[in-house]
Amino acid sequence: MTMLTPRTPAKLAPPGRSRRERKAAELESRTRLAGERLAGISAGPGVRALQSVDASPGGLTRAEAALRLERHGANVVAHERAPRWYVQLAKAFWNPFIAVLVLLAAVMYWQDPADPGVVILSVMVGISGLLRFWQEFRSGRAADALKRLVTTTCAVQRRAGSGSVPTTVEVPMDQVVPGDVVKLAAGDLIPADLRLLTAKDLMISQAALSGESLPVAKADTRAQDLGQQATTDPVEADNLALMGTSVTSGTATGVVVATGADTWFGSMAGSLVGERPQTNFDTGVRRVSFLLIRFMLVMVPVVFMINGVTKGDWDEAFLFGIAVAVGLTPEMLPMVVSANLARGAVAMSRRKVVVKRLNAIQNLGAMDVLCTDKTGTLTEDRIVLDRYLDVHGDEDGEVLEYGYLNAHFQTGLRNLMDQAVIDRVGEAEEVVVDTRFSMVDEIPFDFARRRMSVVLARNPLVGGSGSGSGTGEHVIITKGAVEEVLDLCTHMADRGATVELTEQLRWHVTRIAEDNNRRGLRVLAVATRTVDTPRETYSVADEDGLTLVGFLAFLDPPKADAARALEGLADKGIAVKVVTGDNDLVAARVCADVGLDVGTVVLGPETDALDDAELRALAARTTVFAKVNPVQKARIVRALQAGGHTVGFLGDGINDAAALRDADVGISVDTAVDIAKESADIILLEKDLTVLEQGVLQGRTTFGNTIKYIKMTASSNFGNVFSVLVASAFIPFQPMLAIMLLVQNLVYDIAQLATPWDRMDEEYLRRPRNWDAKGIGRFMVTIGPISSIFDIAMFLIMWHVFAANSEASQSLFQSGWFVEGLLSQTLIVHMIRTRKIPFVQSRASWPVMVMTVLAVLTGLWLPFSPLAPSLGFTALPAGYFPWLIGVLLAYCTLTQFVKTWYVRRFGTWL
Repeated sequence: MTMLTPRTPAKLAPPGRSRRERKAAELESRTRLAGERLAGISAGPGVRALQSVDASPGGLTRAEAALRLERHGANVVAHERAPRWYVQLAKAFWNPFIAVLVLLAAVMYWQDPADPGVVILSVMVGISGLLRFWQEFRSGRAADALKRLVTTTCAVQRRAGSGSVPTTVEVPMDQVVPGDVVKLAAGDLIPADLRLLTAKDLMISQAALSGESLPVAKADTRAQDLGQQATTDPVEADNLALMGTSVTSGTATGVVVATGADTWFGSMAGSLVGERPQTNFDTGVRRVSFLLIRFMLVMVPVVFMINGVTKGDWDEAFLFGIAVAVGLTPEMLPMVVSANLARGAVAMSRRKVVVKRLNAIQNLGAMDVLCTDKTGTLTEDRIVLDRYLDVHGDEDGEVLEYGYLNAHFQTGLRNLMDQAVIDRVGEAEEVVVDTRFSMVDEIPFDFARRRMSVVLARNPLVGGSGSGSGTGEHVIITKGAVEEVLDLCTHMADRGATVELTEQLRWHVTRIAEDNNRRGLRVLAVATRTVDTPRETYSVADEDGLTLVGFLAFLDPPKADAARALEGLADKGIAVKVVTGDNDLVAARVCADVGLDVGTVVLGPETDALDDAELRALAARTTVFAKVNPVQKARIVRALQAGGHTVGFLGDGINDAAALRDADVGISVDTAVDIAKESADIILLEKDLTVLEQGVLQGRTTFGNTIKYIKMTASSNFGNVFSVLVASAFIPFQPMLAIMLLVQNLVYDIAQLATPWDRMDEEYLRRPRNWDAKGIGRFMVTIGPISSIFDIAMFLIMWHVFAANSEASQSLFQSGWFVEGLLSQTLIVHMIRTRKIPFVQSRASWPVMVMTVLAVLTGLWLPFSPLAPSLGFTALPAGYFPWLIGVLLAYCTLTQFVKTWYVRRFGTWL
């Protein structure tokens, strides 16, 4: 059963079946073999599990771990990986717009291999595909580099050499190897398949493997356990902890018996790898893309038929129809979307925001409700022990000592308050208590009980505080939330005496705690019990009949810039709701101090009595939720989503993991517990709402520039079709040669490459933004026809003023419309990109300005260039340009009037 052989691929299913069937059979075989192996390990004693991987309870030496890492490979399973560059390059050319252009180029080549339009189409395809590939390739590398900033680690026992004392070290999860002895506490991800050697009150969330939403209890295990009855399902074994699960409470140690693809999770991972569900962003881009393609498929045959019937030259009409199809194809849309997302991720990284999923950028910009904990977000996350009080509110050193013993001896989830107690004792230079007590057992913290206990033996001959010194007796010291600890107390310590905790005294001590809560202090209760019949193991049932000793009061001051950050988010249309497991009085005080309108604080248990509709209404009007557990947090998030909100959740604890997954955008921090970081879409390198605000702005900028390009392209294409239809019906020759249309479209597309680098108006960034397919269609039919009015005006000018009204002078007509069409298309970008007056109230970024100038100069130069004869251009007379300026100014003026009306009528622009 040894695990120390290199991995070999699973035996393939016999040929003759489909690839899908063979893959399913292979996965079934791998899963069955992994299950049988784990079942055997579970059924045997812990010692045999150690022997099977050639390990010892002290763990591996560093040299052994290095050799095993080389032999077994990194501890990773099949997951979504960036494809190799050549696959990525091929995929960059695989989109419907590129397919349309390739098809049109093939048709043109088949009709005339020497047609220069084939070259132009090839250039357009090359630019779109190569630029998209480059942007996605760069963004993938940047994303990998950013993810490396966020390392998920686990605690393992390693030894310097064969005779060395084992020490606990944090190693990256991908470097865990078979034989490693792993230490687990609440909030940890299980890094590999483990056979538990010791476990205490261990609760594991196995939802990723079993679909069970509630945590599962594992057996309390000692090193000499003899195993359990074999089970065919490793998930059900109560002495195994499997990769892909996480610890919700308790402590344990376990030996790694399988890593990577050899794990139970790894055996199934092949079936889990695939395309992610489409986000709102993906769906919006896809709908717009196919809307434009359908529009092209309808209009191009109409243009072809009109030209063929009116001109009688079906070959020329066919080429013109192809050119119109090219003009209606927004072939740069995939590149613009990719460039926008990539640029957004890089820009956000400079603001200390790591994007794990690029499309989450759009959801971040669309977010209109942010749910957050208060600790570290609204407060300094710098806990200090402010006071240690007896049951009357007076300072008492015995309370500090008991609090210190609890914090010092616990081995589970040591939080900031534990460290604050330890630091306070260090500052006071109290006597070292290690020699007076020894650890017997502990009852670890969990988020349902909201307390933890240690069981200590008073060492004989040395003595200690309190009665019973020198007897070697066991004492339980419990520290936790006031309500939970008080419920377990039957007595209290009153100036050296132990008295019964009557209802009156219970009210008295509760008021002491509440008074400190109102001052903004977080209060924990400390209680003890001397055990009558000492034993080796203890459980939650032993936390009963306690004597209240006093209180520890902690201060976590509000951040100096929290109020300003909240104002900034409110100014951006984001409502902040505090969802915390903390005391309601403390939460209300802190929230009031930072300027939140607290209103009525809703407690977590109150939400359990509400149905979904009632909770939806309550969540909409509530700012602060307190004393909420993980399930309640996730339900509040879903209630807000059901109310039509795009919800972000900022959390860093194991109790936040479910809410992070359910939120539209899960946000965590690099100091969060492992499962929180894995559940998040975006990770902040600083737990600061100001940093988050900058990320939101970048998300909205990314979305705005994408919408900007779509609306520009859609409205321009719609207007061009009307112009072509009118010209084709009434002008006896082609209004523009096919090659001219292709060149015009190429120059315009190149000019739009700078769109991702444009800036957005401050007013646009103040509101959450989301996809509105109806709005895009409405924009297209409202703004598009304006260009047709001035195209027709230019037709009339060329026809009557410059006498370009016969086939002999058609080149002059075509050249005049080409320049006007290109310049109007290019300049209208500046009209559409802002709801303000362009150039006066809002100026584009310098890359957009430079590309606009280059496009305009190119359009003016081509009729006079050496390329003019081969493209069919004629030099334009000097008298043409005053008319051109007049048409363009009139076009911009009318567009501005229509824009003003549109904004007033519909309340939006982009």
